Amino acid sequence: MIDFINVTKEYSDTAALSNVSFHIDNGEFVFIVGHSGAGKTTMTKLLLREEKVTEGQILVDGIDVTELSARNIPHYRRKLGMVFQDFRLFKDKTAYENIACIMRAVGTPGREIRNRVPALLRTVAIEDKAKHFPSELSGGEQQRVALARAIANNPDIIIADEPTGNIDPEMSIEIMNLLMRINTLLGKTVIVVTHDLGLVARYGHRVIRLEGGKLDSDISLSGEDSENAVLGGMNNE
Repeated sequence: MIDFINVTKEYSDTAALSNVSFHIDNGEFVFIVGHSGAGKTTMTKLLLREEKVTEGQILVDGIDVTELSARNIPHYRRKLGMVFQDFRLFKDKTAYENIACIMRAVGTPGREIRNRVPALLRTVAIEDKAKHFPSELSGGEQQRVALARAIANNPDIIIADEPTGNIDPEMSIEIMNLLMRINTLLGKTVIVVTHDLGLVARYGHRVIRLEGGKLDSDISLSGEDSENAVLGGMNNE
């Protein structure tokens, strides 16, 4: 469960977010959309507690993120799995090691790592690339490794920040299908931050739209109405 309650974030007297409130249930799949500068990145940083709110409150599964001490932030972040546009893989580690090292960092026993990493690679359909380095993988394959790494420590929430920004349209659909599978089969809360309105229209889930740092709309979409609302209403600005 995620609650933004009257959240404002200011930088040098400029409001990146202004009085934003919304609620996301456990197990929900939500798109966050908006133009550049709308506040999407700020929202992600606040959720990760990379930044602190200026005003308001953020609750995640009952944890008051705004009041977390520096000592408790790493433990809180274990609830979150991040997927980034630029993948952020360790270039000197294989696909297997990119996932394993994240698990070692939280003290996962070696036997569990040896069992779980191959299973994670199978989940994202890249088990044959376990020994490959990022430079030997396509953009889509790197994003699959990044997605496997994001779920390696069994987080409650997956945040995908422009996960299809550096991959081709066909692979974008495959990555989105994997995120849908993680949401449906594993019951994870999935938040996809994107400017790709075509993908939003294709999948027709809840869409929270930011504009100028403010909550512009919060709607649930499905079917043809979804495509009309997203591609029509959101593009005609």
